Amino acid sequence: MQVIGICRFSYPGIGGFQVDFPTLEERIAYLYSSARMAERFRTFEAITLPCLKAQTDGDFTLLIVIGEAMPAAYEARLRHLVADLPQAVIQIHPPGQHRVVMQTAIQSVRRPELGPSVQFRLDDDDGVALNFVSRLREAALDLRKLMRRHRRVVIDFDRGFIITPGPNGIAAKAVQEPAHTPGLALMLPPKAQLTVMNFSHVKMVRDLPTVSFSETTMFLRGHGEFNDSRQKPAADPVPLRLMNAEEEAALKDNFGVDADHVRTVWS
Repeated sequence: MQVIGICRFSYPGIGGFQVDFPTLEERIAYLYSSARMAERFRTFEAITLPCLKAQTDGDFTLLIVIGEAMPAAYEARLRHLVADLPQAVIQIHPPGQHRVVMQTAIQSVRRPELGPSVQFRLDDDDGVALNFVSRLREAALDLRKLMRRHRRVVIDFDRGFIITPGPNGIAAKAVQEPAHTPGLALMLPPKAQLTVMNFSHVKMVRDLPTVSFSETTMFLRGHGEFNDSRQKPAADPVPLRLMNAEEEAALKDNFGVDADHVRTVWS
């Protein structure tokens, strides 16, 4: 079995965004603006990386897809941040159809000889519990019989937090809802051509066999100023409350996210 995660780090694909731009050049200029990149690096450093570096099961691949137009200074900073994450594989791709590029990227690291793959996706401000990979592997082993009847099976950890980090710490709201992207994974047979990136997260749980796990908090879904899904005028505000010291301690124990480090990074 192979566990693969994919993170698009400001990749300027064609499609794949909810907010469109008239030209590709305008999209690239927006993605690599200094204010936006400053936030993306802060969240990636303080939220996404700590939980991945401290996974209790380190047998996974993290595929990070970037665009060939990414300025060299940003690429160098990204490579420095993941230098001590041996599971990280950075791939550089030219602009292309989003789903096709992501499918190609995932297939390039697939190893069919290892059996089924369990694939998940993270944005660069999301996080997962420290035992996320371990729980994915356990769930996938339990679901082998279901896989004999269905080519694709969704694993949905539906309990987590929506969070916004900042100079005062982490504002959060506990949620238990299906189809939050960082809590989802797709189990596929060894020679499957499609990948987790060929399905929208909402359609996955609607159209595919889905097994949900609700007993523990397993994901952090980042909400920030530059989230693509938050740019539309119709996006509903999410009321968040600043975590207290006890909640911050639990967050560090379960996700490896240090609220003091968050305050330092955002100060």
